[in-house]
Amino acid sequence: MITIIGITLKGIFRDRIFQGIMVTALMFLLIPSIASLSMRQVTELSITLSLSLISFILLLLSVFLGGTTLWKDIERRYTFSVLSLPISRSAYLMGRFLGVALFLLLAAVFLGAVSSAMIKLVTGMYPPARPVIWSTIFLSVVLDACKYILLVAVAMLFSTFSTSFFLPIFGTIAMFLAGSTTQQVYDYLHSPSAQEIGRSVVWAANLVYYLLPNFSAFDLKVNAIYALPLSSWGILLTLGYWLIYVTVLLGVSALILGRREMN
Repeated sequence: MITIIGITLKGIFRDRIFQGIMVTALMFLLIPSIASLSMRQVTELSITLSLSLISFILLLLSVFLGGTTLWKDIERRYTFSVLSLPISRSAYLMGRFLGVALFLLLAAVFLGAVSSAMIKLVTGMYPPARPVIWSTIFLSVVLDACKYILLVAVAMLFSTFSTSFFLPIFGTIAMFLAGSTTQQVYDYLHSPSAQEIGRSVVWAANLVYYLLPNFSAFDLKVNAIYALPLSSWGILLTLGYWLIYVTVLLGVSALILGRREMN
């Protein structure tokens, strides 16, 4: 499996994806100039722009790497030569997943370091009214990386049974959009203003809420921007939720891939 992880990382670097990230990271250099346009909340705006840009780049990486890495192997019949080796399909799947996940972590570390430098520059130029809690910013980037690693697991689930390029990509995007809004829908349906909504609708919404991944649970941007306190128990619950969900997705993916006929 370690060999598969290495092959996955080599393939990603060979496609010069990391170089593309470094070029995209040049956009962080614009953050001090853009943030200075806000006369009262310069630091808050710089943190917002930095974390949002990191999230957007990781989203693109997770969708396209997670949706194409396994699918390309099956489509180009690379799996025939790999699976002829003494390695199980589940180990092959885990190697591919861990390779993409490791690359996302490396990208998050790199982007987090660049954004921290920009935020530090802004705070030096425009001293903030409230302190910058760097640990919260760090946790925000870490949980963002966890969120998109979870999205990679979703993409690979689609790739195990898809015969086209479109389902892993657009299915993953649709899952991300749905999983990012389920918490708001759940909160609304359980608020006093939703008293007239039928029970069947509420039941169906609850079922979707518990089945789909709750991506909004990983969002700590508000805490990082406004230096709000974090709940350690809430962070642990989120990480536990992430671990269980990823394990279930990979287990189902391994089951489907193990039964799939490679023609």
